[in-house]
Amino acid sequence: MQEKNTINNSTSFVLASKVKDYFLLIKFTLSFMVVFSTVISYQLAPNINRFNLLKVLLLFTGGMLVTGSANTINQILEKDTDAMMKRTAVRPVASGRMSATEAWIFAAVAGLLGLCIMYSFSLEAMWLSLLSLVIYGFIYTPLKKVNSVAVLVGAIPGAWPCLIGWVASFGDGVEKNWTGGWVLFLIQFLWQFPHFWAIAWVAHKDYSVAGFKLLPSEKGPTKFTAIQTIVYSTLMIPVGLLPYIYHISGIVSLWILLGCNLFMVYTSIVLFVKMDVPSARKVMFSSYFYLMIVFLSLYANKV
Repeated sequence: MQEKNTINNSTSFVLASKVKDYFLLIKFTLSFMVVFSTVISYQLAPNINRFNLLKVLLLFTGGMLVTGSANTINQILEKDTDAMMKRTAVRPVASGRMSATEAWIFAAVAGLLGLCIMYSFSLEAMWLSLLSLVIYGFIYTPLKKVNSVAVLVGAIPGAWPCLIGWVASFGDGVEKNWTGGWVLFLIQFLWQFPHFWAIAWVAHKDYSVAGFKLLPSEKGPTKFTAIQTIVYSTLMIPVGLLPYIYHISGIVSLWILLGCNLFMVYTSIVLFVKMDVPSARKVMFSSYFYLMIVFLSLYANKV
């Protein structure tokens, strides 16, 4: 009896470890943020007049599968550099707990299933999802070691979830107006620059060891990088007016977006003045809260 319990406990431990590895493989927290944008953008579309839990869960699942596939490809291609950095050395492929072959199989299966789910919403959602996966996995990932323009390239698939969610609302006999989707895309596109540069600032030593070129200046965290962070944070202010101008959301969310955007500019200015890691970390954490507050306010104040 004791031997049977030992075997069961051992099996449960192996299964729990494998599940944990797959969560790390798909970068669950990052993927959740991406899919969050997709679902909110879908709900903001004028074609969607009510909350359909089944549809939302299906869209969430499709988004998680496609995003998880892209993140898996990223980890396979970067397994050697991930192993060099403390923050990423524990990842399943980098640490050797999972073979690259197993990861490739998972990426293929997850990607195909996710694209099929997206196709069930609209053809446009499927093609955008596929393009996003390809750009992130096979263009952005290797480009990170070549030039800092990788951040610009990566910001495209990083913001496409908004557009994907919007066009997922396109059904038969429905007017296919892309304007609102592009507005939401712009919000998340610009947000990524201060967000990602703050992360690259905090993790600069690790990234340098791995050979990643992710900051605007080749000299690393400099005044030029801080200025760029201020510039992109400032650009977020006029873009934040667009949901109100295009009748996506109302006046309450307009003021919330304005406040959030001004706060992002403020944290970026503090970074420029202090030029230290704690200030960069404040930009980073502020940006996490920014996205959630902005999109929830847009949805709560939908026109």
